[in-house]
Amino acid sequence: MLIDLHCHLLPGLDDGPEDLQTSLKMARLAVSNGITHIICTPHIHPGRYENSTAIIRQACIALASELARNRIKLRLGFAAEVRFGSELMLGVKDGSIPFLGEWKGRKTMLLELPHGDVPFGAARMTQWLLKQGITPVIAHPERNKGIMQQPTRLRPFLQQGCLLQITAASVAGQFGEPARRLAHHLLRERVVSVMASDAHNLKHRPPHLKHGLEIASQILGERDAKHLVLDTPWLISQGQFV
Repeated sequence: MLIDLHCHLLPGLDDGPEDLQTSLKMARLAVSNGITHIICTPHIHPGRYENSTAIIRQACIALASELARNRIKLRLGFAAEVRFGSELMLGVKDGSIPFLGEWKGRKTMLLELPHGDVPFGAARMTQWLLKQGITPVIAHPERNKGIMQQPTRLRPFLQQGCLLQITAASVAGQFGEPARRLAHHLLRERVVSVMASDAHNLKHRPPHLKHGLEIASQILGERDAKHLVLDTPWLISQGQFV
């Protein structure tokens, strides 16, 4: 049993699979890799991917029906990978942003920083979210160029109580040496809460967790590594699978 808390599996909503058949092939690939539960997290990125709770819910229900029809044993929930920006404040207020689940009595949001840097005032935004009862789960910080150059830029978020989600493929070296090195550093520092696939397609970014889990096990030990892909993701997302 493996739980993938960050996966672009829903067809036609973002830069993930373009059509249903690709989604089904990705689902089969996920199952063959030992993944049993996926939270589908299409981008919400104003001006680029105009998704919402209603759109994502409908797409998830439709895909779950197709999985059942094709006898693919994979359980789905839904949330979103929310791009950092002032617009997310309105999305929180009007309910158009879906959450991953809950962590210690708070809702959890998968929050994506821009890839090139950590925006000025980002910690003020995460503090605002925390005041709304929402714990940010920062997506793939190991692939952020600003954090690669200066890993201490994560410190304010960790001190606030934000969670970190790293990518299994980064741990395995598939996003380059700087991302691999930082992912391993964060694992050794034991500040990572979740490891996910961030899958987008079949070839270059498939829904794989096992290879990353094997390497994480070498760093953390098997039991602690399993927390990243089973125990903690389940605690966050279990309400979606009831």
